[in-house]
Amino acid sequence: MSLFTSTAAWVTDEHRMFADMAGRFMDDELSPNIETWVENGVVDRDFWRKAGETGLMAGAVPEEYGGVGGGMGFDAITAYEQGARGDAGWGYGIQSIVTHYLTAYGSEDQKKKWLPKLASGELVGALAMTEPSTGSDVQAVRMTAEKDGNSYRLNGSKIFITNGQTADLIIVAAKTDKTAGARGVSLIVVETDGCDGFRRGRNLKKLGMKGNDTAELFFEDVKVPMTNLLGPEEGQGFYQLMKQLPWERLNIAIMALGAIDFAIGETVKYVQERKAFGQRVMDFQNTRFKLAECKTKAEVLRSFINDCIGKLEAGELDAATASMAKYWGSEVQNEIMHECLQLFGGYGFMMEYPIARLYADARVQMIYGGTNEVMKELIARSLDV
Repeated sequence: MSLFTSTAAWVTDEHRMFADMAGRFMDDELSPNIETWVENGVVDRDFWRKAGETGLMAGAVPEEYGGVGGGMGFDAITAYEQGARGDAGWGYGIQSIVTHYLTAYGSEDQKKKWLPKLASGELVGALAMTEPSTGSDVQAVRMTAEKDGNSYRLNGSKIFITNGQTADLIIVAAKTDKTAGARGVSLIVVETDGCDGFRRGRNLKKLGMKGNDTAELFFEDVKVPMTNLLGPEEGQGFYQLMKQLPWERLNIAIMALGAIDFAIGETVKYVQERKAFGQRVMDFQNTRFKLAECKTKAEVLRSFINDCIGKLEAGELDAATASMAKYWGSEVQNEIMHECLQLFGGYGFMMEYPIARLYADARVQMIYGGTNEVMKELIARSLDV
């Protein structure tokens, strides 16, 4: 299993070495703990620190802020290697997104303060956009941030927040001007340690991704220094979100590919061992044809994703192409999970087999990061010019 295609121009020897290191770490430290995290509903903080010590979260962080100083391809590798172990619990994808918001828009003081700790795993990040009454429509957020001397006072709530129970550093989308629509949205960084008025709701019970802590967050007169504004001025939040969404959406597609590779591998092993009517399930033509279809879809997706990563590294990944990657990757992921589970027969319905968990985990991929219906609308807009 590999993220790379043989012709991917963005891949270097450093990327291959990083992938080998990441794979070994995942085999030793992630795979044995997946079921425990699923049972507990949260990934151990010790794992975050171990991942930081290994450098898994530092690949694209500039060297002056405790990172390796590479490009986004390193984050893509970490995301893929996680997915390729069948895990959707570790909230690394959000950690990467938070890191790149700070890298792109943070002040020098903010970068020095937070980036090294995000890279080391000392801090866990979260991105709080979604509210109970607003999903993909970010400009409609109701969370407010009102000036109070040298501080903001935050009031409102957020829901479905990945890493919500453990996050130490949360980028919050809030209205600094309630009359300005999209131009009134700003991003403000909240440090949760000792934060008066900040409260976490229960760990939400979900269909899938049970190993990840997902929560509703409440802000009641939460006082935050004005220096925690992300960017040089208020009202830039919607623009900042739109600029960073291509990576978030491509990351979803990369995770999809990793999960697909894992599912196909597990299914091949099962049908080679399982017998029915006196022969291996693998020997039935239907089995072979279904797996051939799944493998073909995986390789087509892999080529597209590698093309997208190359564009991302060159600063050329546009919103429509990223939307295609998210839409197509998550659709193909769900199709393949459906086919693979069917080949497991009754055992596919049992949670003792990873395919059942992978099937449940896949469903949300077509919802978060912008629903696939929103992705289609964004793609269509690129045609209607």
